Amino acid sequence: MRMISVIIPAHNEEQYLPRTLGALRRQNYGWLEVIVVANGCTDRTAQVARGRCERLIVLSQKSLGVARNLGARMARGELLLFLDADTTLGPTALRRIATNFAATDAAGTLKGQPDDRRVAYRFIYFLKNCIHRLALHPGSSGVILCWKEHFVKSGGFDEGLEVRENSDLMKRLKRFGRYRYIGEITATTSMRRFEKRGIGRTTWWWMKVWLQPLLGDLRQRPYEPVR
Repeated sequence: MRMISVIIPAHNEEQYLPRTLGALRRQNYGWLEVIVVANGCTDRTAQVARGRCERLIVLSQKSLGVARNLGARMARGELLLFLDADTTLGPTALRRIATNFAATDAAGTLKGQPDDRRVAYRFIYFLKNCIHRLALHPGSSGVILCWKEHFVKSGGFDEGLEVRENSDLMKRLKRFGRYRYIGEITATTSMRRFEKRGIGRTTWWWMKVWLQPLLGDLRQRPYEPVR
């Protein structure tokens, strides 16, 4: 039995966090702890999380990288699962992750699916899942899996990055083993950015993010949250 530490960085997530935490409470796997790191919140995120997780950390400044790294340092589990605050897991997910994520796996993610069944959104995730399944890009769909030992040795998340910080970490983790896409387990993720900004505008923004390393330093690219 492996202890899994679920780390949720949360910035103004009072709307989505209850659903995410509720799904974790329904897991059929008892060897877990949930760590919520509320960072730079101006809403009721901390109040929503209090009493629904094993550890609540409150930071005055917004920083995804700092929140994730601090949560990992506080974690007691040997397996770390970084979970977006707007992403939910099915009731058997953690048990199946504990079974499927092997010692030879260094980084991984799950099959992503949108919380809206619109055809365009399903097609976007079909493409994203194909890229991850074929290991064309070591990305994530609201979930990042890794061993704590490897996370510490890799140096954790680059706190200077706001975009592509996930793939940056996974590339560094791959020196310890392989990238693993677990397609039998699904993570359901909010499509709020696409809903509020539009599919075309959001797709164009991500294309520019992908091209940014060719044109300049990614540390100059901010990531604007959508709430």
